[in-house]
Amino acid sequence: MKLTQPSLALCLLLDAVGYFTYAMPFLGEFGDLVWAPISGLIYYKLFGGWRGALGGFFSFAEEILPFTDFIPTFTLGYIAQRLGRKKPQSGMVTVAK
Repeated sequence: MKLTQPSLALCLLLDAVGYFTYAMPFLGEFGDLVWAPISGLIYYKLFGGWRGALGGFFSFAEEILPFTDFIPTFTLGYIAQRLGRKKPQSGMVTVAK
């Protein structure tokens, strides 16, 4: 399965949506109730595989639980995927027998 790599701009935008749902007076927690399942599903679709499923669950939990809106879930997922990607070995010399 090929993992997709969403752009950093998209991840920042999706984190901003999560922040702004809490910024609405009197509707912040209701906005989180609406945004939480959407956030989890988007995370799963963007990152895919077991990491997408785990991150989607974390994204859902982060949005649904009170006082956790400051966690930039999508941006952390982007960074984790960038750092966890294995780079191809270049410049290797093979010796034929």
